[in-house]
Amino acid sequence: MGTTERPRRIAMTPAARRVLEAAAGLFYERGIHAVGVDLIATEAGVTKKTLYDRFGSKEQIVVEYLADRDERWRAFLAQCVDTAQATSEARVLAVFDASRAWSAKNSSKGCGMVNAHAEISDPSHPAHRIITGQKQWMLTLFTDLAGDITPDGAGALGQALMLLHEGALVAHGLNIFADPFGHAREQAQALLAATGDSPAKR
Repeated sequence: MGTTERPRRIAMTPAARRVLEAAAGLFYERGIHAVGVDLIATEAGVTKKTLYDRFGSKEQIVVEYLADRDERWRAFLAQCVDTAQATSEARVLAVFDASRAWSAKNSSKGCGMVNAHAEISDPSHPAHRIITGQKQWMLTLFTDLAGDITPDGAGALGQALMLLHEGALVAHGLNIFADPFGHAREQAQALLAATGDSPAKR
């Protein structure tokens, strides 16, 4: 989904994988700008020379961190949607269920992409394409699912579902009220029911 060109990736050796795993935890917990290559190398148990030999730059580590997170999320979501009940409404609601499960395990501080965008807003940064690419992919997914429910209103419904989903992600990260994904799911379910009862669907 989407035509945004993906940035360059590197082949993962065992040492590179250790660096990536260390960087992923540090970037998510402390912020990308707050973490330097010295700390990443120490946490990964490699030398700075090995780190630069494998990645070339901190920028490339950031790219690999976000791209790896994006790929794992897409695979997780696809499995959840594919195993949902075979109705369009159930597949939409499965996205909210998937986000709740993913966030409970992987995103205690909120969406990794939203957090990264707060630090990487320059479109020329190669990681920026990963961040915006994931959100465009999510919008396309919601719009495609909405198209099975209301072909003529797919764009508007897809955007409304996206807003509910992204709002839940932010509310989860802020931790200001319980179960934002459950609340967003209920609102999405009500929206789908209202769409299903609209004159255009009769």
